[in-house]
Amino acid sequence: MRWADHGATAWVLAAVAFAVAAAGARPFASAWNDGSRLASVESLVARDTFCIDGSVFLAPPPELFDRGTPPYDPDNALLRRGTLDKLLIDGRYYSDKPPLVSVPLAGAYRALMYCGLPKPSERPDVFAWVITVLLCGTGYAVAVGCMWNIGTRAGLSPVWRLVWLGAFALATVLPAYTRSANNHLAQLGAVALVCVLLCRIADAARDGRTAWGSLLAAGFVTGFAYNLDFGVGPALVPAVLLVVAVRTRRILPVVACGFAVLPCVIAGHAINFAIGGDWLKPLNMHPEYLAWPGNPFDTTMTGVVRTRYVAQFTYTLDLLFGKKGFLTHNPPLMLALAAGALVLRRAGRHRVELLALLAWCVIGWLMYGVLSKNHGGGCVSIRWFVPFLAPGFWLLAKVLVESPEFRRDFAALAACGVPLAASAWLIGPWWGRVVPGYWWVFGTSLVAWALVRWHTTREAPMLAFPAPCEAEKRAA
Repeated sequence: MRWADHGATAWVLAAVAFAVAAAGARPFASAWNDGSRLASVESLVARDTFCIDGSVFLAPPPELFDRGTPPYDPDNALLRRGTLDKLLIDGRYYSDKPPLVSVPLAGAYRALMYCGLPKPSERPDVFAWVITVLLCGTGYAVAVGCMWNIGTRAGLSPVWRLVWLGAFALATVLPAYTRSANNHLAQLGAVALVCVLLCRIADAARDGRTAWGSLLAAGFVTGFAYNLDFGVGPALVPAVLLVVAVRTRRILPVVACGFAVLPCVIAGHAINFAIGGDWLKPLNMHPEYLAWPGNPFDTTMTGVVRTRYVAQFTYTLDLLFGKKGFLTHNPPLMLALAAGALVLRRAGRHRVELLALLAWCVIGWLMYGVLSKNHGGGCVSIRWFVPFLAPGFWLLAKVLVESPEFRRDFAALAACGVPLAASAWLIGPWWGRVVPGYWWVFGTSLVAWALVRWHTTREAPMLAFPAPCEAEKRAA
């Protein structure tokens, strides 16, 4: 299939993903979370400030609902009072979301206003849809295009690459997160792009070259991802710099990549300081900024070490396997956890890059396990872990290539993930209860997987244990 290796294929798939995201994006905020982000962007567009006082997403005028252009879901009476994801600093309200990404979003919407788009306060429905598409549609499209590239580099055949990419795009929580504005899908796109750039750096180093463009791009994108989530974002920087150091074995490439990280990192912290007077600590980790009347989050604030160690340990496991568990809401990843070690122990192309990014996932999981207790709030699965899908599916690609006896397992789990993803898409990412049909899909996934594994083992017992690769044979 010549089309599969054509350079334009990734762009075409990304365009399709962008169109799918745009078609499903909601023309209103559907929770406090996206309402807070939209309030920040709208304030920059309309008033050149991060202060959200006066935003239609902080205090929605009733007439906007009456005329059919609501800033919030008109079927949710609770949201008519506006977002509660806010901070009170020096008597003024600000969004509690990482602020940097609001700047390019505001710039883009202002540019579109010159092309005829209405002011956000006049048509908040149009504004909400456009910002959701710019933030999440772009992140989804970049992730899909980059993962096609990763599947090619991993050695997947065109047919299995399509099956694998289809599972990534349609059998996970990703479709749900395309529907409302959130940082996590944008961070997924950044992480997927970093995966591709690190592979390019490694390939160039193997040929005795230095990929300066990829080094600078990897640094800049890593700095951008840093600012999209102050929980998992910062740990990505040392992971990327470590990979660059191992692959290039020179100081200058590491310095170049590190300097490329700085613009976004410094800008994010500078905005943090300008708003709240703190260079390092994120604004939403200041208890005093949450001390506003009626705040519902004073006992669930993230960033606090808990002293109930047994409860915190069970919570950490619950993040992966509970009723909102990240692995159980993305069934194909359960295979990565079960079979991934079989391929990671083998020497192979881009193994260093994959190990570093998987280590970043583990560190991020443990950090939230220690510093949180609220499962990301009212959301589908664990929203903080959405970017982990890129390294997780990269590992799955390795499993499918190097241990093909697990392909049936993957197909069964992916098939079970599709109805769960569809159910999550219908309700959107902001959902405080269990996704409809979750327990049925979860139970079916386990039964189907067990039957496939039993049938495969019975059909060819030796296939249950992958044969050693050529490198291991030569070493023996």
